[in-house]
Amino acid sequence: MGNRGRSPDLEAIRERGALFATWPRLAGAIPWRRLGNWPSPLESHRVVSQGRGLELLVKREDLSADGYGGNKVRPLEIVFGAMESQGLGELWSTGAYGSNHALAAVIHARRLGLQSGAVLWPQPWSATAQENLVVTASLADRLEFVGSVAHMVPKALWVRRTRKAWVMPPGAATPLGALGHAGAALELAYQLNERGAEVDTIVLPVGSTCTTVGLLVGTALAHAIGLLPKMPRIAAVRVTPWPVTDANRIAWMAVRSAWLLKQRFAMAGLEAVPMAGGTGEITSDFRSFRRRIEVVGDELGPGYGVPTVDAWRALSDFLHCGIRLDTTYSAKAAAHLFKRRTERVVFWSTKSNVLLPSVDPERLAGLPRVVRSWLGFQE
Repeated sequence: MGNRGRSPDLEAIRERGALFATWPRLAGAIPWRRLGNWPSPLESHRVVSQGRGLELLVKREDLSADGYGGNKVRPLEIVFGAMESQGLGELWSTGAYGSNHALAAVIHARRLGLQSGAVLWPQPWSATAQENLVVTASLADRLEFVGSVAHMVPKALWVRRTRKAWVMPPGAATPLGALGHAGAALELAYQLNERGAEVDTIVLPVGSTCTTVGLLVGTALAHAIGLLPKMPRIAAVRVTPWPVTDANRIAWMAVRSAWLLKQRFAMAGLEAVPMAGGTGEITSDFRSFRRRIEVVGDELGPGYGVPTVDAWRALSDFLHCGIRLDTTYSAKAAAHLFKRRTERVVFWSTKSNVLLPSVDPERLAGLPRVVRSWLGFQE
């Protein structure tokens, strides 16, 4: 996969991310616009719940960027890079009313001086979702509200046809977007090497699947160059139902993302060569990815956006460690941690821990009545 030579230093990862710090020539083949503070910390924590103590490593993606962190930052770096290369100045996201992805896109678009919009549909109310929506509505240049996720696709296509804009699927879940998280997995491998630590399983919430796909590909890449002695399992805790979070669907997207990565290596003139301690070739085999993905449904509860009792408990337990979770995504994944057997675990903390910008009351007053009702505003 190209000779990487010695490991990049911290400053190189901070400036270019782990993927481009390892292979600088990839910068001409994969679009990228830096948003985050890399590397995001890898911390040791002991979390206690109902008398049971759990030792684990936590990948603090929640601290990944100024303005707004979380796991949405890495694919947005790819998207903003692609927009820049195509001369586009307007970004649209798609998601539920409380979408972390829509909020991240709006905040970072404004930081870069770009226009932003979102197509949004209802989800069950929660305090986090309400907080996200009021800030999104305050900062977005334009919003389109639809009655359900089924109405999202025609509205998104309409936006793409009528505006010179980049329109993302939920979570930017594409083979290209997943490469941002492939870089995150490579970053993790360097951090584990620094600690002399190994990992059996990475636990994270899975909604749109972008992070999960990227971690599957990135851990395969790290194994190929000898950074990871073995490829860890990815335990993806379902927060959206089947078929979106179907394990076979996730594995096939990982195949597509791995093939895309191989193509970009070839574009950069990087050939597959033997590496010390590794195979020198990233796997793009469906069966290999499928064996390592474990989709867990024990915390889905009544459905997307509806918290479980265990999720509320996990939220409180992690708060004692200074880690803020949300009931829609990360708290459900954290709740699953206490149900696993003893193993070496990395928990992927996905909810931004950054203080949100202030809201604009005038913008909120102009929202459609159905949206104001969902927010609980008095008419």
